[in-house]
Amino acid sequence: MTAVPPHYALAELVRYATDLFAAAGMPTDRAAIVAALLVEADAMGHDTHGLNLGAKYLDHLQSGVMAATGEPKVITDRGATVVWDGGYLSGVWLTWKAIQIACERAKQYGTVTMAIRRSHHIGCLGAFLSLATEQNLMITLASSDPSVAAVAPHGSYEPVFTPDPLAVGIPTPGDPILIDISASATTMGLSDRARDGDGRLPGQWLIDNQGQASDDPAVLEADPPGALLPLGGLDRGHKGFALGLMVEALTSGLGGFGRANGPSNWGAAVYLQVIDPEALGGLEAFTFQTGWLADRCRAAAVPDGQAPVRLPGDGALARKRQAVAKGVLLYPTIMADLALWADRLGVVPPAPLS
Repeated sequence: MTAVPPHYALAELVRYATDLFAAAGMPTDRAAIVAALLVEADAMGHDTHGLNLGAKYLDHLQSGVMAATGEPKVITDRGATVVWDGGYLSGVWLTWKAIQIACERAKQYGTVTMAIRRSHHIGCLGAFLSLATEQNLMITLASSDPSVAAVAPHGSYEPVFTPDPLAVGIPTPGDPILIDISASATTMGLSDRARDGDGRLPGQWLIDNQGQASDDPAVLEADPPGALLPLGGLDRGHKGFALGLMVEALTSGLGGFGRANGPSNWGAAVYLQVIDPEALGGLEAFTFQTGWLADRCRAAAVPDGQAPVRLPGDGALARKRQAVAKGVLLYPTIMADLALWADRLGVVPPAPLS
């Protein structure tokens, strides 16, 4: 009989991660924010960008790659536009803090745009969106890592930029639309997991150094290395390439620090925009439009036997409700990786639910 994988109470996972980050030197209130957003990602099903990142974050806290304490340096602040230098503080915490400020100011200015340079890694973009949509605000969030080259421009096999995720949260009268996509055909996290697991990706989302599409992560370790394909693959990759260029401009360009500076620290350049619909056509008119379109898409005709149309975010929100009710199911390697740190830092792991 196959054993049922253990589930963990969401609150207990947040407690556990909070205790780990605090024991590694992060202020407890800050550690709690990082923990909650990583667990949020796992609850939504984004299990490469939730607690899967915890062990690496802890290693970087201990080694000093991630700054444990301090505040971002304000480079510019014109009220509706802000640039921070994050000093490689926790990118999850920096992004959370920026969203708090942007949401507050958007209600005054109508729209607020922020850029953060020299942030540490920011985790799962989709996990942040409800911070704005729950206030009936629309949010756009993007990030890149100027220190990493993993995705090839369309027509090349040489890695130049990162998957460059872009997330958008759109309020409706019901559940929000939660978009979280990348400019690449797959992510670095999934490629690493395939390399460490059965050795293959579900599709030919990579390109080798001969210009051939591949599902084998080994092509990324070749000499010279291959790369992740841009969204659209070999045939239509000009679309993902264009999207990546846009994200690079929004993040590194507007923040004023990026690949051209040659950074070596694992981290992020971040772009954030929050819009208050009330300041434009009005919230009621905005949600009338977004709600109508959401309902129309869900009701759109599908072939016989197929499930109804799902909007971006529908699956993640359903998984989160399930996780709240019955516990969070973690990827099998996550608790083992964190257990090494729990032993080292004297933190008590959570017991699985029965």
